[in-house]
Amino acid sequence: MNAYAPILVLGALGAAFAIFSVVMATLIGPKRYNRAKLEAYECGIEPTPTPAGGGRFPIKYYLTAMLFIVFDIEIVFLYPWAVSFDALGLFGLVEMLLFVLTVFVAYAYVWRRGGLEWD
Repeated sequence: MNAYAPILVLGALGAAFAIFSVVMATLIGPKRYNRAKLEAYECGIEPTPTPAGGGRFPIKYYLTAMLFIVFDIEIVFLYPWAVSFDALGLFGLVEMLLFVLTVFVAYAYVWRRGGLEWD
């Protein structure tokens, strides 16, 4: 348990700071409400009414999110590999080349199908 104590203390300090920041912002922050502040944030675009069952979103939103996840996971695997590159040797190099090739095949497929074009 002694090995985990610094991690638990750091987590508790982080949570305390987050809670303290939110509470203090609500207590001492300005309270000038207007119509624009009370509306949902829409990136500067005037919100349009949606149908009762909810609106349909273009598939491009989901494709972009999936592509981000694929390349984000690739970076998550590339960083530790780069840190321990010398210790892994030729085996690590071959495995990472196969991994990057797999991701590149997925990238080429999406590019060929027009998934990167935002019309």
